[in-house]
Amino acid sequence: MHPSRRSLLLAGGAAGAGLLLGASPAAAADPEAVTPRAALDRLLAGNHRFVTGHARHPHQTLADLHELAAGQHPFAITVGCADSRVSPEVLFDQGLGDIFDNRVAGNIVDDLLLGSTEFAVEEFGTPLIVVLGHERCGAINATIDAIETGAAAPGHIGTIVDALRPIVEPVLHHPGDVVDNAVRANIRAQVNALLHRSEPIATHVRAGTLRVVGARYDLDTGAVTLV
Repeated sequence: MHPSRRSLLLAGGAAGAGLLLGASPAAAADPEAVTPRAALDRLLAGNHRFVTGHARHPHQTLADLHELAAGQHPFAITVGCADSRVSPEVLFDQGLGDIFDNRVAGNIVDDLLLGSTEFAVEEFGTPLIVVLGHERCGAINATIDAIETGAAAPGHIGTIVDALRPIVEPVLHHPGDVVDNAVRANIRAQVNALLHRSEPIATHVRAGTLRVVGARYDLDTGAVTLV
């Protein structure tokens, strides 16, 4: 059984030994992604490759698949929107085993998503969480429509609207694009939720072993920018 990423990092030379024994890059701790800053740099570099048409599509072979079957050690966690156009592995040019990907419409940090994120932090020692919102978010649009028209959203969509309403409503009359203002406000609110609702996450952030950042994905250009 493969050890968790945390044990690999604590073991120091274990990653180098694994490489000497022929472990695949997807299965060995990547020294470039040990620190929160390096993990973020790795994601942003991958996004630059994606945007400029130089994607490498790493860790997507059958050999990687077989190696990862015994265990995972993602270097980043994403809290993203379920929108089909915003797949983190694609837009960050990563592959199997690289990103622990949590996705729900509106990238809302509810109790289930918070537990999933805490699991990755505790189990794998992953050093980075990215809250990834995106341009023209449908969940944000639905919330704005519900607020402006007073109409109830159908079915369980109302649960999404209810979660986003207190975030969206205060920025409806700010200068600029109303949807983009709300998208950015929601990214910041979900970052804040991760930092203040989770003691495990807050503990790792205080220790300097974890960073939580917000980012916005541009549907038109493919670029990710920090918020």
